[in-house]
Amino acid sequence: MELADLTLAEASEAIRERRHSPVELVEAVLDRVERVEPRLHAYAAVTADRARRAAGEAEREVAAGRYRGPLHGVPMGLKDLIDVGGMATTAGSKARAGHRAGSDSAVAGRLSAAGAVLIGKTHTHEFAYGLTTPQTHNAWDQERVAGGSSGGSAVAVAAGTATFALGTDTGGSIRVPASLNGVVGLKPTYGLVSRHGVTSLSWSLDHVGPITRTVEDASLVLAELTGYDPRDPASVPAPGGDHRPPSGTDLSGLRVGVPGNYYFERVDPEVEAAVRGAIARLAELGADLVEVEIPMAEYVRAVQWGLMVPEATAYHERGLRSAPELYADDVRALLEAGELMSAGDYLRAQRARTLMREAWAGLLDGVDVIAAPTVPMTAVPAGQSTVTWDDGTVESVSDAYVRLSAPADITGVPALTLPVGQDSAGLPIGMQVLGRPFGEDVVLRTGHAYERSRPAARGLTATTA
Repeated sequence: MELADLTLAEASEAIRERRHSPVELVEAVLDRVERVEPRLHAYAAVTADRARRAAGEAEREVAAGRYRGPLHGVPMGLKDLIDVGGMATTAGSKARAGHRAGSDSAVAGRLSAAGAVLIGKTHTHEFAYGLTTPQTHNAWDQERVAGGSSGGSAVAVAAGTATFALGTDTGGSIRVPASLNGVVGLKPTYGLVSRHGVTSLSWSLDHVGPITRTVEDASLVLAELTGYDPRDPASVPAPGGDHRPPSGTDLSGLRVGVPGNYYFERVDPEVEAAVRGAIARLAELGADLVEVEIPMAEYVRAVQWGLMVPEATAYHERGLRSAPELYADDVRALLEAGELMSAGDYLRAQRARTLMREAWAGLLDGVDVIAAPTVPMTAVPAGQSTVTWDDGTVESVSDAYVRLSAPADITGVPALTLPVGQDSAGLPIGMQVLGRPFGEDVVLRTGHAYERSRPAARGLTATTA
């Protein structure tokens, strides 16, 4: 295994024990960037000189006994919505030409303080308003979509051009690309991770979280990200615990909700088979499977779009009116559609979300987690705009990818995706684990137990590197 393919936990241990230095690790990742980035286009900007300086500083600190923790000297990518002082935050848009961030975002500041080394800013679908990230190619098949909007971050982790990365998730934008590229993605509870200094898509739905190679890695990053930040109005104090999953695989007593509706409807048979197989494995590890009914499922799409579209349009109101030509056609159409929505429509969506949150709270009183597919199909060929299901239903690719991930954004509950197999084309399949608000520990424990019991799943890696 090359250094660039180490998990965060493995890289951290190697640095702490001085078997490898931060400089060696960063150089290995930069070498991988040079080899594969021309084909994958995961990065909007690569900051090689900055990374080398930071790696040298980390190496000197570790040698002097000033080890900061598990992220010290570890290479990372940040989605190009996340401010880093002095660097551009382009958000994938011509509308941000010439932009420079005046200071670090909260998450960039926390990761810098933890000693993580920035490799660069990763591509996003323009202003995070899409599910494909068209600039970037899937790490497993360059002819297929990367998923979005955090496609660059997921591809970088899958291809070994970052040991971990951050993304944002408003309707599934961490979990969708993570699933399509065979890596782990965690959307934390709403308010757990500060969004200060992160370009917004929809402020009442936006989340920031890690994309990693393993569930253990996600827990290590999450521990550095949490904490109350008064600069984010939604921020809440982090509950106790370091979010590190236990080392064992015993899930005795864990109640796993298996949806009887919604999550397995209009799902590719190979995806369903892989996810049901993974759920069966949770039962083998001691979990109790409980069939559950997803409440208010018929309102998910209307609530998601009823909140996101007007909020995004409000955020971009000035830019849309002064320079609409700077937005890509697909994003501009969505922003203009938001101007047609009434205040009544928006308030009804808010009211429905309140009812949905209450209903999900009742659902999660009866189970500890819910296990379901992350997305209904694997990565489609680039340029494909619709999918036709067996019942004749025609659905846009974006609607299909957001459909199963949106409920966690609407309700604010934590949601983890992890790889559980491949389809007949060799493309990754992801399972989603959802939990109670601030129940990240249980969600991570569940994913970690499955991952540990299926070492082959841990071995799934992109083949392009």
